[in-house]
Amino acid sequence: MLIDTYGRVATDLRVSLTDRCNLRCTYCMPEEGLQWLAKPDLLTDDEIVRLVRIAVTRLGIEEIRFTGGEPLLRPGLVGIVERCAALEPRPKMSLTTNGIGLKRTAEALKAAGLDRVNVSLDTLRPDVFKTLTRRDRHRDVLEGLEAARAAGLTPVKVNTVLMPGLNDDEAPDLLAWAVEHGYELRFIEQMPLDAQHGWKREGMITAGDILASLRTRFALTEEGSERRGSAPAERWLVDGGPHRVGVIASVTRPFCAACDRTRLTADGQVRTCLFATEETDLRAALRAPDRTDDEIARIWKLAMWGKKAGSGLDDPAFLQPERPMSAIGG
Repeated sequence: MLIDTYGRVATDLRVSLTDRCNLRCTYCMPEEGLQWLAKPDLLTDDEIVRLVRIAVTRLGIEEIRFTGGEPLLRPGLVGIVERCAALEPRPKMSLTTNGIGLKRTAEALKAAGLDRVNVSLDTLRPDVFKTLTRRDRHRDVLEGLEAARAAGLTPVKVNTVLMPGLNDDEAPDLLAWAVEHGYELRFIEQMPLDAQHGWKREGMITAGDILASLRTRFALTEEGSERRGSAPAERWLVDGGPHRVGVIASVTRPFCAACDRTRLTADGQVRTCLFATEETDLRAALRAPDRTDDEIARIWKLAMWGKKAGSGLDDPAFLQPERPMSAIGG
């Protein structure tokens, strides 16, 4: 069991498969990209599967979320999913993606055992998409979403970040579109995860702003904390249901007290929080010839025991972590 000193138990593992991405979203990385991890520093497919197996069979992990960077860029992704799906007990498995490439991989991922996907899409306007991502791939994302739904990777969740002066007027239109297509929309407050340190709390589109905008067109009924559990999104029924919309208010309404996550970076480091400034190296243990699964599990438990009470995002003096989001996984 992965338990910390505050009594929280991690049952949800986020696994970053690569630090690379084929978009250059303004809130994530600079236009020229980043200094990518060298291939020898990345975990191999076998190492990823071994760590997932340890997490599932020895540490009580029940859910796996594959992330990046962009996980669809990982050549061995389908095989990793298939091998993890064969574990006993079988974990629930999902994937967070920008949707580019999902059209050609959705069916294979479903056949391998993936349960569902989260797709990032911040706008319905192709020109705004190009401005936000610095790439002209809007149609590819829409086609990827359609392919995921057709393959049965449901519920298909759409993650949206609203940016001042770019797409902050689109919340009602995005929700109407999501309802029409059967996607579950989740708005995420912009977080300080950009490598260029451009994030500013002032002017950020908050959860309150988002809800006020949505209520100009929709009646929202809060589901309540009993239904939410440890999920990061507060959810509302749209016009009485059955459709729902979620808001992840990481900055203005942190949910650290209910956190049940642990994270693996693409180069094999344990992070107990997305905003942690310290990591625990599992890659070295994996590559040591005499390290057993039990010993690796013990290192992981010790890392979890040191998890801090909160992310620090509710502190106005919060400083962004030095490591960019693409190396950590969302």
